[in-house]
Amino acid sequence: MAFSQATFDFLTELAANNDRDWFGEHKSRYIDNVLAPAVTLVQSLEKPLRKVAPFLVADARRSGGSILRIYRDTRFSKNKTPYKTHVGIQLRHDAGKDIHSPSIYIHIQPGGESLVAAGCFRPEATALAAIREAIDTKQSQWKRARDDKQMRAESTFWGESLKTSPRDYPKDHPMIEDLRRKDFIAVFALTDQQAIDTDLGDMIIQRIKWSKPYMRFLCEAVGVPY
Repeated sequence: MAFSQATFDFLTELAANNDRDWFGEHKSRYIDNVLAPAVTLVQSLEKPLRKVAPFLVADARRSGGSILRIYRDTRFSKNKTPYKTHVGIQLRHDAGKDIHSPSIYIHIQPGGESLVAAGCFRPEATALAAIREAIDTKQSQWKRARDDKQMRAESTFWGESLKTSPRDYPKDHPMIEDLRRKDFIAVFALTDQQAIDTDLGDMIIQRIKWSKPYMRFLCEAVGVPY
């Protein structure tokens, strides 16, 4: 069972009716059309992932694994709607299971918003410093990973950057644009049709293969294998 038009229909309706009463009335649709296919997708990734990226974990549990909760954390947000209107799946690194470690993120959302992302989202200070140091001291290796022909043909870089140079790096550093980054993420866009295709698992594995040099560089920079 893959994601389907029924998945998109539910997420679209949830966006228009984002409250607990509506979700409670339609929770069986969420389980059948969103959660169940997400579990099936993660299960389908377990075996191929062991071959292409053995340190990434595909955990198909319905709660506490790779599938992120649909419930939003509204404590510090001005947006108080209780539910996410997308499916989020994270294939975390076995050596660093928090969200800041190099990982693969899968996002399923109607309206051309689906994607596969590879890299580090907002790494904490020590990891960020280690990545910057690796970019500085291994510039040729970094450029090969960053500019990998197949990855760059299929992806774009996403994330925020400092407006000024990070401490200890001059403004005219040859890698200054990369050193300013707060996020190190390559994004592979998915069309709506690709997101509900029965071959979605194969497409995800292909993008993980394309991002391997990039992921390996980031993992080695923070001291974990890939």
